[in-house]
Amino acid sequence: MSKLVLTIWLGVMAAIMLVPIVLTFTNSLMMEREIGLNYDLIGQMTDAAAGGKFVNLKVLPDWLSLEQYLHILVLAPKFLRMFWNSAALVVPIIAGQTAVAALAAYAFAKLRFFGRDKLFLLYLMTMLMPFQVTLVPNYMVVDKLGLMNSGAAIILPGIFGAFGVFMLRQFMAHIPFAYTEAAKIDGAGSWTIFARIILPLAKPGLAALTVLLFVDYWNMIEQPIIFLQDASMQPLSLYLAYIDKEARGIGFAASALYMTPMVLLFLYAESYFIEGVQLSGIKG
Repeated sequence: MSKLVLTIWLGVMAAIMLVPIVLTFTNSLMMEREIGLNYDLIGQMTDAAAGGKFVNLKVLPDWLSLEQYLHILVLAPKFLRMFWNSAALVVPIIAGQTAVAALAAYAFAKLRFFGRDKLFLLYLMTMLMPFQVTLVPNYMVVDKLGLMNSGAAIILPGIFGAFGVFMLRQFMAHIPFAYTEAAKIDGAGSWTIFARIILPLAKPGLAALTVLLFVDYWNMIEQPIIFLQDASMQPLSLYLAYIDKEARGIGFAASALYMTPMVLLFLYAESYFIEGVQLSGIKG
């Protein structure tokens, strides 16, 4: 009985959390006039007893319309440019941090050397510092290197983030040492063990790290605001904040397209993601 109640409760909570996402996608298919009638914010301020009209959260549009998508994909090339700006920043960060983190995590988890655990603890201390704490030194280093207003100012610090090392190290620590010891008996070296044993077994951890990194850097705000003064180089995450409130339909369509890559990536790597997070020991 308790399991049934828990299942119902979790189902209701999941449905409530999905409401904003569903409304975003369905409202993006409405005409601007219909959206304006549904979200009459002026009427929301009137007294209900006087017959005031409140916001009407319609799920299904009266008429399907693609005019909002036509506007942001064809008539307003700024959206597509910023979309590819985001991709140009996120893809190198994911590829670079995954490669660096896999190598470092293998060393911390499977190789024995003096001061390994203390070095790993020192490395983790950098992960505990919020972005605001390291902002000034990062800005000074980027400025001295002449990387200001370039993608490298965001990509290079992102590649060497500590989170990926921590997550993959925790995952690789669960891989039994018997596998690596058997490979060493057969004459395999460290590179062979890493490439042919550890990496294939760490696939769920790599998938989970890819999803988490994509969500984190796809939604980044502070870094592009600080390091990219040129508006033509800024990512899509900054575009949504500048959409006119009178163009709510365009905002819904842009938000729907903005969420689509994250949703598709999670659905594709869902099983690997869940397994990778569980075995890495990350909670919450």
